[in-house]
Amino acid sequence: MSKYTDPVYKKARRYNFSISETGKELARKPYPPGIHGNKRLKKVSDYGLQLNEKQKLRFLYGLNERQFRKTFEEASRRKGITGDIFFQLLESRLDNLVYRLGLSRTRLGARQLVNHGHVLVNEKKVNIPSYTCKPGDVISLREKSQDHHAVKDSLATVVARPAYISFDDKKMIGTYIRLPERSELNPDINESLIVEFYNR
Repeated sequence: MSKYTDPVYKKARRYNFSISETGKELARKPYPPGIHGNKRLKKVSDYGLQLNEKQKLRFLYGLNERQFRKTFEEASRRKGITGDIFFQLLESRLDNLVYRLGLSRTRLGARQLVNHGHVLVNEKKVNIPSYTCKPGDVISLREKSQDHHAVKDSLATVVARPAYISFDDKKMIGTYIRLPERSELNPDINESLIVEFYNR
């Protein structure tokens, strides 16, 4: 399955889940898309529940199916709770951390910043969005990119950042302090259903 490139609001309404994590998609029309969306009642099987949960998390981080499954397989090989490790690997992606730091308003925009070579990790250019950062890594922008209008607009709208990252507004340098705890991540995802989906 390839990456979803159609309207995000439509997909958010399909799964009754805010992909942007702002709730804007569901504010005006909190029901499935389509002419009968607000009247449609459908019993969902166990497989359907697992699939829906997987799709919600996949769309949240903007991965295609191959990337998503590869990340899950990496999590399943590591010691610990697979669901928690899976979440941590997704959060440790460079494009996600650029988004969490507030350098972009969306993960898609953050991926574009990385692809275009604007982002440095430990003062070295990294243009691979899926690059896995480690605690202690320092994320910054190239000097020429610090005046990028999209970055400035995004930073102006930042209200708060997660506790597992820090950001120096003057130097425009962020640090991935530690791996996130499950309680700090999206509570609307039931990762145990995703584990069941891939282990069935």
